[in-house]
Formats: sequence, structure tokens, C-alpha cells
Amino acid sequence: MNGIKTTTLLAALTALFMALGYTLGGSGGAVIALLVAAGMNLFTFWNADKIVLKMHNAREVDAHSAPDFYGLVQQLAQRAGLPMPRVYLIDQDAPNAFATGRDPNHAAVAATTGLLAMLSRDEVAGVMAHELGHVKHRDTLIMTMVATIAGAISMLAQFGLFFRGGRDEGHGNILATLLAVIVAPFAAMIVQMAISRTREYGADRAGAEISGNPRALASALAKISGAAQAIPNPVVARNPATAQLYIVPTHVSELFSTHPATEKRIAALQDIASDMGSVDGIAPTPIVQPRASALSPNAPTPAPTRRRSALDPHGRP
Repeated sequence: MNGIKTTTLLAALTALFMALGYTLGGSGGAVIALLVAAGMNLFTFWNADKIVLKMHNAREVDAHSAPDFYGLVQQLAQRAGLPMPRVYLIDQDAPNAFATGRDPNHAAVAATTGLLAMLSRDEVAGVMAHELGHVKHRDTLIMTMVATIAGAISMLAQFGLFFRGGRDEGHGNILATLLAVIVAPFAAMIVQMAISRTREYGADRAGAEISGNPRALASALAKISGAAQAIPNPVVARNPATAQLYIVPTHVSELFSTHPATEKRIAALQDIASDMGSVDGIAPTPIVQPRASALSPNAPTPAPTRRRSALDPHGRP
């Protein structure tokens, strides 16, 4: 089913890309746009994870450089029956996380240092289990390819506005320019939303099942949703299409959000918790014992009241 969705979505975005090329350059522009879109699809399929991780200046960590965080992901992956993904940290205050890669054998998961600092260990486990849910459902390929192609559509529209916006070439060309700079990006966003909102509910359920603690994931969503919108995200500022990669949306209006309302997701997780019979704040199966710091394994363990998260790489009080 996901293969059909991926093919359909990429075909729709490619058609939008060609239509935009046609409005800017006629039949020749459409052909060029088709060739560019085909090349982008092929390149992105093989390099999806590298593109996104480089875009975020993510750094890979392992069992030595971040034993707690890496070990947490490792045990969650084992629970999910998944190959061990590559694990990355992003030095950014905005709390968020995402997964990427073309399939479970080539997957990567990443979290910001802001997320590790803000959440408890159980909440971090819930968030990373959600991202592994995307990997298990094979959402990561479509998420990354949509972000890349939709971003290209937006850039092409801006290109058209810059080079044609100041010309007086008749009423028809004015309408074509309006189509290029307004309708095409808007349509690409609608296509994104058509699949993004559904897959978030699926990843939430998978995350609840993998972590065994849906209420911890619900608590994490409540904590980070406001902060993710309030704290600037430079990557999204450069390429708004990347917002659909994250576990919670960044600062975008509800109309254009690629995610369901956080309140609805939390309510759904509470229902899952009731069905599972989990207890607030307690994971049914503990994952790992907390360490002093994800990035400073030799640091002395401080009193629990002084730490906001057992996985905070900076050890902030």
C-alpha cells in the first residue's frame, strides 16, 4: 500500500513540477521540468537520508559518544524487530526529532539536543519509538522525497516570480505567473497534507506499542509542541517543506500544517493507553537505566532534582 501511495504522490508532484515548468517556459519548460523531476526522484531515492541529515548539520553518534541515547534507540529497535538505524544528534534548541532513509535497512533517526534536554527518559523513548514507527511503516522515503520535491517546486515558483513578475506581457502571462507562484506551491502542500496527517496517527500508535507507554509519548507531544513553534528553526526557515519531517509541526498555520492537531493526537494516545492498561509515567517494560549524560558518560551523576532529562547531552539543570 505504501508503495502505491509513494508512486501516486511522486507522480502528482512531478505533474505539478511540469505544469509549473510549462507556465514559465512553454512546452520546452515542461520537458525540462520533467527531466529535472525524474533526475531529482532518482537522486533522492538513493540519497534521501544524506540530504536531510546534511541539511540539519546532524552528527552521527554511537555507543561510545552517546551511550544512553544510542542504547535507548538500540533497545527500541530490537523491540520493534527493526535493524539498528544510524543515530544522529542535532545541536539545536528547538525540541524535535525525525526519521529518514529509503527503507528500514538504510534508516536513520535524529533528535535535537533541545528535545533531550526538555523531556524525561520515558518521554524521549516515546518520541524515538514514534520515529521507529515511521521506519517500520516505510514512511521515511516518502517523507524525505516529498520534502525535497515540494521544496524544489517552491524554489521554481520563486524563480518564476523573480524573472517574470516585472514584465508586462499580457493578461494571459500574468495569470500564468500567478499560477506558477501561488497555485502550484499551494497544490503541492495539499498533496503533502493528504498523506502526512494519516501517517502521523499510525506512527503514534506504533510508537505506543514499541515503547509500551503511550502516555509518555502523549506527555512528550504536549511539552514540545508549543516550544517547537516558539523557538526558531533555521532549517524550516530556509526550506518550509522540511516541517513535515518532524514529530510535531513548527511555526506554521493550522491550515497548512502537515500534522493533525496535537490535542487530537494526545486524545488518541490516551485511548490507546486505556486499551493497553498502562500506568501514567511508568513504562511497562523499562528500557535502560539512566546515565549521567548522553554525551558525557564519565561525568558524575547529579541529584535527580537537578536534571531535566537523563539524556540531556549538555547536563542543563
